[in-house]
Amino acid sequence: MLRINEISVGLGASAEDIREAAAKQIGVSAGHILRFEIFRESIDSRQKNNIRMIYSVNAETDLNESEVAARFLPNKVFIAETYRYELPAVRRNSAFRPVIVGFGPAGMFAAYILAQAGLSPLVLERGNDVDERTRDVTGFWTSGRLNTDSNVQFGEGGAGTFSDGKLTTGIKDERCRYVLETFVKFGAPEQILYSSHPHIGTDRLKPLVKNMRQEIIRLGGEVRFGCKLTGIYAANGFIQGISYEDKAGSQHDLETDCVLLCIGHSARDTVDMLYRAGLTMEKKAFSVGVRIEHPQEMINKALFGRFWNDPRLGAANYKFANHPPHGRGGYTFCMCPGGTVVCASSEAEMTVVNGMSEYARDGENANAAILVGIEPEHIEDGHPLAGIRLQREIERKAFLLGERYAAPAQTVGDFLNGVPSKRFGAVKPTCTTGAVPGDIRKVLPAAVTDNIALAIAAFDKKLKGYAMPEAVLTAPESRSSSPVRIVRDELRQASVKGIFPCGEGAGYAGGIVSAAVDGIKSAEAVLLDVPDDC
Repeated sequence: MLRINEISVGLGASAEDIREAAAKQIGVSAGHILRFEIFRESIDSRQKNNIRMIYSVNAETDLNESEVAARFLPNKVFIAETYRYELPAVRRNSAFRPVIVGFGPAGMFAAYILAQAGLSPLVLERGNDVDERTRDVTGFWTSGRLNTDSNVQFGEGGAGTFSDGKLTTGIKDERCRYVLETFVKFGAPEQILYSSHPHIGTDRLKPLVKNMRQEIIRLGGEVRFGCKLTGIYAANGFIQGISYEDKAGSQHDLETDCVLLCIGHSARDTVDMLYRAGLTMEKKAFSVGVRIEHPQEMINKALFGRFWNDPRLGAANYKFANHPPHGRGGYTFCMCPGGTVVCASSEAEMTVVNGMSEYARDGENANAAILVGIEPEHIEDGHPLAGIRLQREIERKAFLLGERYAAPAQTVGDFLNGVPSKRFGAVKPTCTTGAVPGDIRKVLPAAVTDNIALAIAAFDKKLKGYAMPEAVLTAPESRSSSPVRIVRDELRQASVKGIFPCGEGAGYAGGIVSAAVDGIKSAEAVLLDVPDDC
């Protein structure tokens, strides 16, 4: 099979057009391509009046494919092999079920792998199942009553369930393909297999995670919702068991020799408990910032020109970074075309925001995070959990400036001019708990807001209108990643052996796909072996 890259066709090209262009790329007639599948699809909008679609395809031909590939540079045409994920051999020999703490992407995929291997994993998730969780979240957004165990951060599917469901990742691991294929198997659109900017949308993620849970149970796994990890028991450096609290408040002890910690980046109370229990941790880099909202129509026109309203292109997406010669810089993160800013609080009297889109991305506003990196050396406090303390300080300030979790917000014009906002203009903030006009500099450190101002000016040169005065900044976006890492060894185990920290909460991932892959790799480590003295 040949992988043929950089196939350029016009907007709206048919499958036959793509086939003919692929054949032309390798200098043969279309009849030599017996069948093909799209491997990657992207949009080239550099020329606004001539937007092109760029494809990579896997093509089966009647040619000597090795000879064909030899005529081209390796990045242009090469022999492609179909990837198929295979479970490693099961070497684990233990009477105990593996316990998985958390049912976000890392926990779901760890459970799925272990269930397929016949190990009957037990999942403990502090939040509720996706249906009850949705009611909890909607109730919070409408009434301001926060369930601190079932919210945007906690519950079936993890924080990604209430997001854009973006599946882009910077990691280079063949398991990424398996993650996408698994999502399609459980209900995601097939386009995620080849889109250069794959996403699922919060509306399609909800049934997907339920379908995956039902399959894990069919394979012999078990998922207990409303169950929060409260303690671990270790002896001679090895895990012996855990304790957890159920939804009714009852405490339970459970003997086990294997715990996968897939706790997510917001389980701060759990991290504190694990630190006090003796797990080695360290500070790690994280980011804080704001959500910026523009009219999606303006973003479309700036990026797609006269094709701005063409349904074949969908809502326009962007990703920017600013790297000044002196300073931390800023970058956009998790851009949500046609989306909504959501209040994503998980602790009482603390306000934090995030972005969310449905699959159609048909909302009036576009939103994205503008973030500034915080390195460990930027925090004077040397404690491993110092980053969590800074996050909480920021989120507490935001709560005090708002009203019942309504988030502080400021127009870009007022922010750049250094004056508090008293009202909003043409761009109406979409924050699900409301937005209160004010001064976001009272929420975020000066080093952060100064770099956000520089970033907005830089991004305006890349996308005309980005610094529009009536665009809205909502604060704070402080949960893009975990500020702490639970240290693990080459066998993926913590300082207490038999504990496998993985995913975002452990400090080893930064998105749905990377967290899922980390969960798979930790499950594989469990399958390989368990030391005899565990």
